[in-house]
Amino acid sequence: MPRERIYTKAGDDGTTGLFYGGRVPKDSELPTAYGTVDEAQAVLGLARAQAGRDSEVSALLVPIMRDLWVLMAELATLPDNRGKLEAGTTAVSAEMVDRLERTIDDLDERFTHPTQFVVPGEDLVSAWLDLGRTVVRRAERLSLRAAEPPSMVVPYLNRLSDLLWTMARWNEGTSLAARDA
Repeated sequence: MPRERIYTKAGDDGTTGLFYGGRVPKDSELPTAYGTVDEAQAVLGLARAQAGRDSEVSALLVPIMRDLWVLMAELATLPDNRGKLEAGTTAVSAEMVDRLERTIDDLDERFTHPTQFVVPGEDLVSAWLDLGRTVVRRAERLSLRAAEPPSMVVPYLNRLSDLLWTMARWNEGTSLAARDA
């Protein structure tokens, strides 16, 4: 049996296929939003690679990166088909947002917040996390029209950017535990 090709040529006309059917121009709001989330996921992959597969940063990022697949599935679905999506599997759920909040709260207890604006680049992992945060913020702005309420896409991206800021500051070595050791 011949192997299926990665290319289909279906997008050569400038359109892309969506989850549960339909095609839209590649520069329309849905692919623009989920494409930016895909970019954010790639940046988080760089942070994970820099931190190391066995690091706590990696352990925090892998579930988030899996969540982003769910988020992209929702954004890759026409609004008329979103009733077919399953919360937590193909649509962002409130529990997914709550999980981010719990992680922020946990990390927040482990370092002292900076008292001034942060200059990114203390180390490569934090720099990648900060870049990821800015891409997530762009994805959030682009998702406003692509995933209107009651979708949880925008709240998820909003919390994720907060978490990435928190992770970057924590990773920079301002951890209370690191200073007390």
